[in-house]
Amino acid sequence: MSKISVLLVDDHAVVREGYKSYLSFSEKIGEIIEADCGETACQRYIQQPVDVVVMDLSMPGMGGLECIRRLITRDPQCKILVFSIHNELVYATRAIKSGAKGFISKSSVPETLVTAVCSIAKGEYYIDANMAQQLAVNMITEQDDEYKIKLLSPREFDVFCLLANGNSPREVAAKLHLSYKTVCNHSTAIKEKLAAKTVAEFTLLANRQGLIHSDT
Repeated sequence: MSKISVLLVDDHAVVREGYKSYLSFSEKIGEIIEADCGETACQRYIQQPVDVVVMDLSMPGMGGLECIRRLITRDPQCKILVFSIHNELVYATRAIKSGAKGFISKSSVPETLVTAVCSIAKGEYYIDANMAQQLAVNMITEQDDEYKIKLLSPREFDVFCLLANGNSPREVAAKLHLSYKTVCNHSTAIKEKLAAKTVAEFTLLANRQGLIHSDT
């Protein structure tokens, strides 16, 4: 079995050297190429595709998430493991949605890095055990939210978005050229379809779906 080639992307040379040492200890890991930013990572991958890209998120320039998107756009089969100091669920969610195949925290034990790289090289996903269950629940919740929102009619959706973004029923009526009573009727129907009791719940649901806009 051929050894796994890795592109290690982190803007700190000392950090790269440490992780390179961890990976080098494994007989399953072969060549390790380094990059200090997203732009360089994209260039290196184009010049010499590797089996797994191990990438930090917080880097100067385009940053980790944009780098993930660009790599996946160029090569949909690109296998990316995010290795980040951030252990909040939102970072893992964004990384996976951007196309990464795995996410582990830099606070993980060194062996976890090798295990994750090997799993991803085989075409599997690998998520830090501490956040895997949270991520699964979060994904299910978002899918449920998306299903509920699809139940709304186009007009109900417009009303929902405006209310969720802080507009009063009278403001919604003025913006959509509807009567105040019609907006209230729509609001009642929306609450039933979304199983929500208050506008605050509208806002929470809309925020999870990326429907909150500061200029609305």
